[in-house]
Amino acid sequence: MAKQKFYVVWEGHRPGVYSTWDACKKQVDGFNGAKYKSFESKAEAEAALKSNYWKFIKKAEPAATATGKTPKSTIIQDSIAVDAACSGNPGDMEYQGVVTATGQRLFHIGPLEDGTNNIGEFLAIVHALAMLKQQGKPKMPIYSDSKTAQGWVKKGKCNTKLQASGRNDKIFELIDRAEKWLAVNTVTNPILKWETKYWGEIPADFGRK
Repeated sequence: MAKQKFYVVWEGHRPGVYSTWDACKKQVDGFNGAKYKSFESKAEAEAALKSNYWKFIKKAEPAATATGKTPKSTIIQDSIAVDAACSGNPGDMEYQGVVTATGQRLFHIGPLEDGTNNIGEFLAIVHALAMLKQQGKPKMPIYSDSKTAQGWVKKGKCNTKLQASGRNDKIFELIDRAEKWLAVNTVTNPILKWETKYWGEIPADFGRK
């Protein structure tokens, strides 16, 4: 049986502590720049609510060493961070992109039925690429914590094994659109790996871990 989690909403329709993801989701869906995160206990969550959101997202920076650790000071703040979440595999999938420096939400798609996290990560990167091209920002970096999605984007193909179910037609439409966009556009924006181990969760994280 899965252990119950508690969800803190710092910025949403009604900030507070919620005992289910569904209750939390109602407070952050459609709220621009929503800030929220899950905790293992109610006491932790209540204490976190009284503190600053970034204290729990931006961990203390480790020192750079010869072991290959990458300090947080190397993060390019003028960038976009993307992430996806999926309730099950397959399950309800959604993805979003935020301003790395502030967490301000730039786009959010979903939830969409019968998707996977990797597909969401792939679509999030391509969405960010298309948006930046439209805005005339061909050099702005994009951070993603998914090596799989970055590899798919590099190959121009969403190499998923997900089967069509009738319920996920919209997801396959988005995949087709993304692959066609990659086929006719040259990617100039750097797509960088977010080093979760050293930097904490990516700013676009949905806070469900």
